[in-house]
Amino acid sequence: MLRVGLTGGIGSGKSAVAARLAERGAVIVDADQVAREVVAPGTAGLIEIVEAFSDAVLDAEGALDRAALGAVVFADEAARRRLEAITHPRVRTRTAELIAAAAPDAIVVNDVPLLVEVGLAPTYHLVVVVQTAVPTRLERLARDRGMSRAEAERRIAAQADDARRRAVADVVLTNDGSLSALHDAVDALWRQRLRPYEENLRQRRVAPPGQHDPAEADASWPEQYARLAARIRHALGADALRIDHIGSTAVPGLAAQDVIDIQVAVSSLADADGALADRLAGAGFPRVPGQWWDDPRPAGRARWQKRLHGSADPARPVRLHVRVADSPGWRYALLMRDHLRADPDQRSAYLLLKRDLIDTAPEAGESGTARDPWFDEEYLRAEQWAAQTDWRP
Repeated sequence: MLRVGLTGGIGSGKSAVAARLAERGAVIVDADQVAREVVAPGTAGLIEIVEAFSDAVLDAEGALDRAALGAVVFADEAARRRLEAITHPRVRTRTAELIAAAAPDAIVVNDVPLLVEVGLAPTYHLVVVVQTAVPTRLERLARDRGMSRAEAERRIAAQADDARRRAVADVVLTNDGSLSALHDAVDALWRQRLRPYEENLRQRRVAPPGQHDPAEADASWPEQYARLAARIRHALGADALRIDHIGSTAVPGLAAQDVIDIQVAVSSLADADGALADRLAGAGFPRVPGQWWDDPRPAGRARWQKRLHGSADPARPVRLHVRVADSPGWRYALLMRDHLRADPDQRSAYLLLKRDLIDTAPEAGESGTARDPWFDEEYLRAEQWAAQTDWRP
């Protein structure tokens, strides 16, 4: 199943997005609803809250008075963290139970207001953030929830700001317009990305690559890599000895195909062929069938073996190279990246070469550049630079 994290600040319209996704067929797991369930009367969660904050947070019927509790914790960070230590583990356990009960082909959307704050982003295949201007949120909170401006501002300040949410967002849905416009954006997301992603994930199939001609450098490529690397790290744990952003998109200012190249260092290719391959596929990075090698430098020696994975996400192409740590191919990828970062003249020469070869053989894409004699010359230049600067991987 495809697991989607949905978040947004209070008053952003996140619930409207969740409702629309439910209409399209998503299974919604609402963290707020689960949070109410785990502190219902008679539960261990409610008992622990009363022990921590006294029975002043209970209403006349003995249920949790959320307004009274909120008045305590949103004005006191230490109190809020104490409450989170009680509720968050219970919410996670119950959420896992609900997700496990969904169908294998489900798109499960976990609606989590504090997704960023509790560091859950790497646990999802995709994170969707609903973003709305603060003045609009304040107006909605006053109109729809009867909240005073001071209380609304406190609630907003207690959550992550827009910049922190955007840092983990694979998709940002802006909700400053009409409900109809929001629905159109959700429908497009469902049709163009979520449904194909789920099918590719279930079939363990890499999304079709499409055409990726060199584009102007995108300043968000490192942020996109960071989100992907966090998912890979979550899936592989300590079995990923090192994860690096490599290739053209790892060189600031270099125009490149919009494909993120990632290198994962492992102990052996035998490890890469077993459970690691399954875990990568489950995280959204299926194995690319066939045998894969890197062209050695200088040319002529035995080829360097590796394993290659791609992305099941149709909107985020990835080449994930699994190489043995400290192997020649692993070292070469890091050396070339770092030399191009350090030498603007070689960056320019590399870009001209790529464009010329892609114009000549567009079907080969950037992979065709590795066979050009320029790379032998660049390898020697890079080795000289490494010796002069005492470079280490």
